[in-house]
Amino acid sequence: MTTRKRHTPEQVVRKLTQADRLLTDGKDIADVCRELQVSEQTYYRWRNQFGGLKADDAERLKDFEKEKRASASRNAAAGSGSAPPRHPTP
Repeated sequence: MTTRKRHTPEQVVRKLTQADRLLTDGKDIADVCRELQVSEQTYYRWRNQFGGLKADDAERLKDFEKEKRASASRNAAAGSGSAPPRHPTP
């Protein structure tokens, strides 16, 4: 069994571009995935995530998602230690 490899967004876009060329040449999806050394599931996931992006667009998207997750965790941490809201007494 092969070990799991993480691909950078640039590598993903490069492989998707290569896949497009191979599909245009008449190869089927199974052959293309075998040549790219990825599963069909990975190919389709990448196609959904990075479909029409160029390499620099993909990198910006990943950076944006990373910052969004970091911001959400900071907001959650800041809200968890605060006192409950105070209600005015009549």
